Amino acid sequence: MDKINFNHLILNRRSIRRYTAQELSADDVKLVLEAGLLAPTSQNSHPWHFIVIDDKEMLQRMSEVRTMGAGPVARCAVAIVVAADTTLSDVWVEDCSIAASYMQLQAAALGLGSCWIQIRGRFGADNIPAEEQLMDMLGIPEHVNIECIITLGYKDEERKPLDPSKTLWEKVHIDRW
Repeated sequence: MDKINFNHLILNRRSIRRYTAQELSADDVKLVLEAGLLAPTSQNSHPWHFIVIDDKEMLQRMSEVRTMGAGPVARCAVAIVVAADTTLSDVWVEDCSIAASYMQLQAAALGLGSCWIQIRGRFGADNIPAEEQLMDMLGIPEHVNIECIITLGYKDEERKPLDPSKTLWEKVHIDRW
């Protein structure tokens, strides 16, 4: 097994909101999805579902479900809607969050940019829930809830790595608060 410098990966994985027009390879998308599918879940319930969208018209429509903050969806090559069957897990939010994080780390390992676009608890025009709009657009059943959208693409911006000297060690408590 190849040795991976995980610290380097997490220092350099940054939210990317601007992408080139270059399409992603099917193999790269498959590896990103596989990372999500291999993520651990509570009681091995695997409640998540991933909806992959690369249709430009649909990506544009999806970018409009929030009044602000979803613009990267219109500019990415592929978006992955991370949702869960809520009848399978009472901690579906955590299960989806872990899977989404795994997918973002895999994207970074492939040299791709990604951005988490929060959907649960966010609203669009006329205060309509973003989740409700996406469910209608994508034909998602009522017993499935959406956590987020992960955007993917080749980076059209460079972000500086995180500075480890700014790590908030004061947030770590040993044995007691």
